Amino acid sequence: MLMETFTKKKPTDEIFVGELSLKRWVNDLLPTSLVEVVDKTLLSGEEKHFASKEQCLLSIFCLALECTMESPEKRINAKDIVTRLLKIRDTLSKRIGNLS
Repeated sequence: MLMETFTKKKPTDEIFVGELSLKRWVNDLLPTSLVEVVDKTLLSGEEKHFASKEQCLLSIFCLALECTMESPEKRINAKDIVTRLLKIRDTLSKRIGNLS
């Protein structure tokens, strides 16, 4: 869900054929091409606090990849997901608040 929400793409989109899946596409492009992965309405190079938002989104995508590990035993649990998302939110709020 996190990948779909923040990329605005679905696993069934036409670009994901053969070996290329949403997960693989995200994994292959991160961290160097975050701007290509993220939904264009969420991050623009000209916007204020770009670096802070970029770091927040990178953290979210890393979490999303942890949620989609092949082995269920290696996947992060729901409680830890919520804790991490709250920490990401709080970190972004502090950074933006300190930069304003």
